[in-house]
Formats: sequence, C-alpha cells, structure tokens
Amino acid sequence: MMATTVGVVVFPGTNCEMDAVVAVEGLGGSARLLWHGDDDLSGVDAVIVPGGFAHGDYLRPGAIARFSPMMGAVDRFAADGGPVVGICNGFQVLTEAGLLPGALQKNRGLKFLCQPTTLRVETADSVLTGSASVGAELSVPINHFEGNYTCDDETLARLRDEDRIVLRYVDNPNGSVDHIAAVCNEGRNVVGLMPHPERACDELLGSADGAVLVSSFLAA
Repeated sequence: MMATTVGVVVFPGTNCEMDAVVAVEGLGGSARLLWHGDDDLSGVDAVIVPGGFAHGDYLRPGAIARFSPMMGAVDRFAADGGPVVGICNGFQVLTEAGLLPGALQKNRGLKFLCQPTTLRVETADSVLTGSASVGAELSVPINHFEGNYTCDDETLARLRDEDRIVLRYVDNPNGSVDHIAAVCNEGRNVVGLMPHPERACDELLGSADGAVLVSSFLAA
C-alpha cells in the first residue's frame, strides 16, 4: 500500500514546515514541501498549511498569504474533497482565504502564549479526528499571539448545529468564542486549528496525544 503523500505549503516566514514533515513521516506518511509561488498539487493526497508568520503577517495573519498561487490550488483541491488542515498561522490563512468561517484575533489580555493545553474532541466526523474518540482529552501545545477565534452569532449557531466544532479548549487560554480550538468546513475535509498536533507526536516532546490527529489526517 502506498504511503499517503502530504504536501506542506511553505510561505516566506513559515517556520513549522519541518515539524509537520517529521510528524507525517514518523507516522508512516510521505511529505513534500510546496512553495507558495507554485500552483502544482499533482501527486499530493492531502495538504497541510503549517504555522509560522506567512509573509511576516503584515496587515494581519494570513491576509497576504491567501493571494499566493498555491492557495488557489489548495482552494480547488479542497473543493474537490481533498483533505486540508491549517495549523496555527495556517488556520489564519484558511480563514482569510474563505475556506473556513470566522477569524482569528489577538489573544485575550494581549499575551503571547506558548504552553501545553488540553483539548477535548467534539466530533469524530472530520479529516482530523476520524480515529479519535468524542470526549477524549488531548495534551497539545499552543504557540500564538493571535489565536483567539471569533465569529458572529449566526456562524456560531451554524457551527454548533452542524457539528463543525472539531476541538474545544478545556481551559480556554486565549479567549476564543465557545472555547473553540478547531473548526471544519461543510464538507468536513478542511480543518483549521490553533494548537500544534505535529509537536505532540512523540513522548520525548512531552506528549504523543497529537499523533491521533495526524494519523487521522493520513487515514483520511
């Protein structure tokens, strides 16, 4: 059986691409870096938009990155049902690109956060949680300043009604509305999350709880 090939998008300022590569390959997948200025996704089974500071996060996180040719290819890939996950800055890019609803704003208290956090799995019906158990609690680190998820009341009601809140914080560290740590699109093949599961795939890193999420993505 061929290994799942995951494309990892690289923007100027991305700094978590190799973390994603190591996690994917450590769990049996194959990874390939994708330069933001290209638009070729041939041979890729899934896409990760990783963390960092895409284009320096000028204007606001993800605002410039969404115009990269690669994001046009990712948009088409997602529309065809391809699995896509955006992690941290990647989540911000996906909201700016319109692949996911809502937006990310500065953390409550205007504090940069770099710490372990506990997540609760809210649905197993997404490309990120297909192998996870609803209600399971996972220790996964966060590393962000603008990770406070926000959306209007209508969008929040829709996310709740459609079971599209994928992960919630047990102890909300950044002020995100309804403790949201991850959401998915209507097709459930695009997920954005602020925590870094790729940094929690080995007990040597302090937790291997992120492995179930990355493994779910590979299986999807």
